[in-house]
Amino acid sequence: MYLVSHVRDIVRIPPDRLGEPLEDVSISILNQKYSGLYDKELGIIIGVYNVEVDPLGKIIPNDGATYHNVKMDIISYKPFLHEVVEGPVVDVKSFGIFVRIGPIDGFVHKSQLSEEYVEYDPTRPGFILKDTRKTIEIGDMVRARIVGISAGSEREGIRVQMTMRQPYLGKIE
Repeated sequence: MYLVSHVRDIVRIPPDRLGEPLEDVSISILNQKYSGLYDKELGIIIGVYNVEVDPLGKIIPNDGATYHNVKMDIISYKPFLHEVVEGPVVDVKSFGIFVRIGPIDGFVHKSQLSEEYVEYDPTRPGFILKDTRKTIEIGDMVRARIVGISAGSEREGIRVQMTMRQPYLGKIE
């Protein structure tokens, strides 16, 4: 699920960028600082926008930069347990598939692809469902349910495990 959060912070404007417009510099610095980070409350931060910078900054001795209070909006993606998601298959391995959901890839183990017996076909690469002879390959759109979320560090992000073994889930025809 995508979230928009209103956040307050302090931005450091380096001395070499003091001549540039304050809001443009702030957006650039804040996006570099936050984009791609994982936060347990916010999820994976996609970007910062709608930045309001206090024009009156503070100077710290022996540092030529100015420090300004900012209010900003952050857009992030946070998967929730049991959420149903749709996305394209972006990678197929012998042990399962990776599905793009928002800014991350979720994983579906081959045992969770279907109620049918599935077989890996390395020539495609893809999986073949034995009874119906349907295939799941790179580029196919699938619908899955999130069954597990494990969090790493800020830069590692999160891992999402999914299933397609329930009714109305699977390859979207």
